[in-house]
Amino acid sequence: MNTTQQKKDAFERLLTIMDELRAGCPWDQKQTLESLRHLTIEEVYELGDAILDHDLEEIKKELGDILLHVVFYAKIGSEKNAFDIADVLHGICDKLIHRHPHIYGDVKVADEQEVKANWEKLKLKEGKKSVLEGVPKSLPAMVKAQRIQEKARGVGFDWDHEDQVWEKVNEELEEFREACESGDEQHQMEELGDLFFSIINYARFKNINPEEALERTNKKFIQRFQFLETESAKDGKSLSEMTLEEMDHYWNLAKKY
Repeated sequence: MNTTQQKKDAFERLLTIMDELRAGCPWDQKQTLESLRHLTIEEVYELGDAILDHDLEEIKKELGDILLHVVFYAKIGSEKNAFDIADVLHGICDKLIHRHPHIYGDVKVADEQEVKANWEKLKLKEGKKSVLEGVPKSLPAMVKAQRIQEKARGVGFDWDHEDQVWEKVNEELEEFREACESGDEQHQMEELGDLFFSIINYARFKNINPEEALERTNKKFIQRFQFLETESAKDGKSLSEMTLEEMDHYWNLAKKY
C-alpha cells in the first residue's frame, strides 16, 4: 500500500489537475455548484451499485469520481471566497473529534448504541432543534424512513423487542387490507405507507438494510426476466403472445442459474 507521503502527493496531484481544468477546460469552467449536483447523485448511486456487486476495482474508480466532485465543489467555493479544500478537511476533522469524546475525551461507552446516542445528543447541543434535522429532505423515501428510525432510536424512542415490531407489521397489514376493501384511495395510500414504515422498522431490528435488500431483489428480477426474454426468443416465441404458464416455465428455469 502507499505511504502517507504518497497519499499526500496523490491528493496534491488531484488538486493541481483541478486547478488546471478549471483554468483551461471550457466544460469545467462552465460548471457550478448547481450543475454538478445531479452528477454527484449519479456518482453516489454508481458507487452503490459497485458495492452491491462486490466489485472492488469498480468501487475504487467510483470513489475517485466522488472525490473529484468534492474537490470540484471546494474549488468553486474558493472562487467565491467562501471556503477551500482545507476548510472542508479541517471542518470534518473538527466534527469527528468533537463527536467522538470516547476517543478524544474522557467519555466512556459500552457499545455502538451508546456511541450513536451520544452522537445525537451532541448534535442537539450544537444547536439543532430536532434529532431529525440531519435527515436530508431529498433522500429516497425508503432510505429516509430508515434514517428517521435510526435517529429516533439514538435518543431512546424505539421498541424494546423485535416481537413488538412484528406485531406492528401485522397490525399495519390488516389496516391496509381494510383500507383496500373500503375503496378509499387516499386511505389506502396512507396505510400502505404505514405498512412500509413498519416493515423497514422490523428490518432494522434484524440488521437488514431494506434498500439493499430491495435492490438485490430488483437485480434478481431483471436477471431472470432477461433470461426469460432471451431463452423464449431462442425458441421462436414472443412474450406478448405467450401465456403466463409458458412464461413461468422459463422463469423457473432462470431460478436454476
